[in-house]
Amino acid sequence: MQEIKCPKCGEIFQVEESSYAAIVKQVRDKEFSKEIKNRETQFENEKQNAIQLAKLEVEKEFTEKLNQKDAEIVGLKSEISAEQAAKKVEISETIAQKDKEITELKNKLDSSDKDKELEINKVTSKMQLQLSEKDNCIEKLNSEKALTEKNCQLREQSLKDTYEEKLRFKDEEIARYKDFKAKLSTKMVGESLEQHCEIEFNHLRATGFQNAYFEKDNDAKTGSKGDYIYRDKDTEGLEFISIMFEMKNEMDTTSSKKKNEDFLKELDKDRKEKNCEYAVLVSMLEPESELYNAGIVDVSHKYPKMYVIRPQFFIPIITLLRNAAMNSLEYKKELNMIKAQNIDISNFEAEMNDFKTKFAKNYELASRKFKTAIEEIDKTIDHLQKTKEALLSSENNLRLANNKAEDLSIKRLTKNNPTMEAKFDALKLTTKKTTKKLHNNN
Repeated sequence: MQEIKCPKCGEIFQVEESSYAAIVKQVRDKEFSKEIKNRETQFENEKQNAIQLAKLEVEKEFTEKLNQKDAEIVGLKSEISAEQAAKKVEISETIAQKDKEITELKNKLDSSDKDKELEINKVTSKMQLQLSEKDNCIEKLNSEKALTEKNCQLREQSLKDTYEEKLRFKDEEIARYKDFKAKLSTKMVGESLEQHCEIEFNHLRATGFQNAYFEKDNDAKTGSKGDYIYRDKDTEGLEFISIMFEMKNEMDTTSSKKKNEDFLKELDKDRKEKNCEYAVLVSMLEPESELYNAGIVDVSHKYPKMYVIRPQFFIPIITLLRNAAMNSLEYKKELNMIKAQNIDISNFEAEMNDFKTKFAKNYELASRKFKTAIEEIDKTIDHLQKTKEALLSSENNLRLANNKAEDLSIKRLTKNNPTMEAKFDALKLTTKKTTKKLHNNN
């Protein structure tokens, strides 16, 4: 921006570089035309004055000579006739000489006019050359500005497309996490929950559970039965873990909605009757419950060694309890050895208590890790939601970037650009020198 001070009120105005250049050009052209006109008027006046002065001098000298001749004629009337011819010749020569002098003065004036005109033409050509260079510079800057604006628009569109793609990806990821939490990644299309769990177990039976027993509980001689029983033995045939499973699917009870607690008592009874160590309820009931959606839920405060899980934790709960039991397998072997050697039962109880303490500690750590994993999933969802909001807010930043691009001016483009600043300073200095020179000539 350039500043212009009003000569009357003293108020300072700020104008754009383009407007300022136009004003300077207009003032400069006007002053230059006025200066040329003044010079032409001045040269014409000087020419007329010189011619008039020469005429006056010739007329004065001629008048003086005529007066002198008249005096001589009065005194020498007698010589007039004899010298009349000679005087006429002398007068003619004098007139011719004066005419010659007048002609020389006119030639000098014409030569002076040509010199002045040549100087004016030279100054005009120089000014036109400077103006042409300035116009070329301005045109170049305008081209650079247009190119910069185009690049800004392309970058803006690229950023907008990138943010839209990221936003779409984040929306899909948030929807996927929400679907994961709501549906818990179960494959219930065309399958029952029992079939799903059996298929999941059979996928890993050959690799991770070679010695395991996992079959439906078909023994109803006590009046009730569970759904599946899992038992595992070591290579020597020693059973080290057993689990009673009960599967409950929300879709199987469409007439009335039930809760998980409605089945815990019966499950504990089946566990004891089938002589199983643990009881696990695999449930799709209460789908909106944050408690059961959080991970493995320990309900041993109501029924010993009982857990409620969602279907996706079916294999993890087996692995967790199996690994904990395998840690105690050595203790069981030692227990059998101690019984065979009739070792004091008190030592056995101490070892068992130690095992229970370690098992409980291991289970507590594992349970915390499962809960932590679910919490991390919730945090991820919150983080993705915040990322979405941040991307949406980027629209305002794009608008500000567009406003900055529109506010782009020649002065801002040349800011911190020594080359362009030097060119503009040189141009201003040349203009000032030319104006000053013209003023001094006046």
